[in-house]
Amino acid sequence: MTAGEDKPQSNNGRDSSLVSHLTELRSRFIKAFIAVAGVFVVLFPFANELYEYLSEPLLRYLPEGTSMIAIEVASPFLVPFKLSLLLAVVVAMPYVLYQLWAFVVPGLYRHEQRLMLPLLVSGTLLFYAGILFAYYAVFPLVFGFFTGVAPENVAVMTDIGRYLDFVFKLFIAFGAAFEVPVVTLLMVKMEFMTREELAAKRPYVIVGAFIVGMVLTPPDVISQVLLAVPVWLLFELGLMFSRFATPARSPAAADDGGTGQVRQESLEKRINEPGNKTT
Repeated sequence: MTAGEDKPQSNNGRDSSLVSHLTELRSRFIKAFIAVAGVFVVLFPFANELYEYLSEPLLRYLPEGTSMIAIEVASPFLVPFKLSLLLAVVVAMPYVLYQLWAFVVPGLYRHEQRLMLPLLVSGTLLFYAGILFAYYAVFPLVFGFFTGVAPENVAVMTDIGRYLDFVFKLFIAFGAAFEVPVVTLLMVKMEFMTREELAAKRPYVIVGAFIVGMVLTPPDVISQVLLAVPVWLLFELGLMFSRFATPARSPAAADDGGTGQVRQESLEKRINEPGNKTT
């Protein structure tokens, strides 16, 4: 068999590998979709109760005799439906991330697996912590401030759809902000920056935290400070834990059961073979 006859077999092998990866990706996506749909089916019958619970921080501060309103005809149905769907995604997120992890883990070195799995778990928990912090600590202060500064001749009655969009923006902002320790630890672990370099940039981090709070939160000082201060404290927490982080080693030198060294030695052997040398 000539070299020209080997090439189609090589291409067929690559095509087969690509098809198998796409098939597995589709399978993982379907499983994640089924998980979200299953959680949605469980939550949707309680959609109105869930919205009442979500709106409680605002209703607590509305003037007596006022309530939330629906300015669109379909809002009383669509808004609780949207809330149930969003909550289904949030609740099923650990399983969705597990499917993503299961898809990419065969291509990772063992030391990369040991690094990424704890980061995924801690990142998910911190995201949930950010949502809980926003609901129980930030919302009462923000809504108390907003309703308290309204003019006396203005009746505060928020639309249910706009309220849902508002609170979920805050959920995403605080959930993302609580990922700061993971980002800090990852930067030190991957040797993007040393712990000392990050500590030296603390003033810039504090200023950046207030800028992020200004961009991601409503235009009031309270919510901006309530986002910026936790970001700064979480940066300090990540900096503290980075003291125990050791930089990730290259694949060739990783403690990978010898696989990294074997791969490198195999590659060098193939290059040094007479038939593989280039002139």
